[in-house]
Formats: sequence, structure tokens, C-alpha cells
Amino acid sequence: MEVNEAAPDYQKRKYTIPEYLEMEAAATEKHEYYKGEIFAMSGVKRTHDVIVTNLSREVGNKLKDKPCQTFSSDMRIHIPANTLFTYPDLSIVCGKEEFLNDDDWNLLNPTVIVEVLSPSTRSYDRGDKFKLYRDIRGLKQYILIDTEKVSIEVWSVNTSGRWGDLIEYRDINDLLTISSIGVVIPVTDIYAGTGLVE
Repeated sequence: MEVNEAAPDYQKRKYTIPEYLEMEAAATEKHEYYKGEIFAMSGVKRTHDVIVTNLSREVGNKLKDKPCQTFSSDMRIHIPANTLFTYPDLSIVCGKEEFLNDDDWNLLNPTVIVEVLSPSTRSYDRGDKFKLYRDIRGLKQYILIDTEKVSIEVWSVNTSGRWGDLIEYRDINDLLTISSIGVVIPVTDIYAGTGLVE
């Protein structure tokens, strides 16, 4: 999903988390929340949607016999440490899912988060948003997938518990390895139907 400037209807004041959750429950569009501000999220272009669909299908198929669950961008993630509420393109939880107040709406413990980069969100997803995601206890990997060229970045927590391990995939013949969930996917399957592969 793409994040816009603070929604005009919400610029007048700061909102509490309960106010945001009440407004979001009644909204027809998705909004991100951070430190009292509410930001509208717009739709995505075709290539973005194709990549998310491909990845969701491939990961889901490979997790059939594992105690892991994939969630689409309809699942909201909440990070209590910094107040962010957001909707990643794909999130994966291994083990018992934890939700804010057991509400089944606001997931607290993703193991893997995937963002598919749009031109307007590229810098945010790589920079400020990644910093916010790093406050999630138990998050093991953060994956960024480009929509304009074959390029995937997999950031992982290293053995000392710090973020810093990066593996890049830029060859269509590469095999994307999501080590935290034991899944390997051909890069060509992720980009199939996008027009970016022969």
C-alpha cells in the first residue's frame, strides 16, 4: 500500500489510539497511524499487486505443513513501542499469533514482514518504516521487493540479535531464501506476469 500525506480530514489535531481504531473500524479506506497522526493509504498499481499475489501464493503453499500463517495487507500490524499501526503487503507469523487486546485485528508479533516497493514509498519503506519495524520483538526478517526491476533485499537479525545482515537478489534465476521460516522460492515465480521477466 502507498502512504499519502496526513489525510486532510485528520490534520486538525492529534488522535488517540482508541479514536484511531474507532475511526478505522468505520472507514472504507485504510489509514496508517503514528504518534497521533493519521495517514491515508492509497491503492496500488498492477505490477505491485501481481508480485504480492505471487509471493502470497508461493509462501502459503510452502507453509502448509508448518506452524506459520501468512496475512495479506488487510491485516493491520501494531507496534506498541512506537505507536505505529500499518498494513504491510505481507506478514508471516510462526507460532501463536498475538493481538492487541486479543482483538484479532491488530497483530503484534510478525516473524517476517514484506513490503513491495512503489516509487512513492521506496524511501519510506527502506528508511523510517524499517526503523519502526525494528521495534517489533520477534521480527526476524524484513523483505523489500522492487516493482520496477528484478531486485529483492532481505534484511535479517544476525546472531548477536542486531539488524544488519543483508542478502540481495538481482538475478531472475536466483532462489529467494526466507531462512526464518525455512522457505525457498524461485525469484522468477515472484516476478511472473509482471513483464519484468522474459
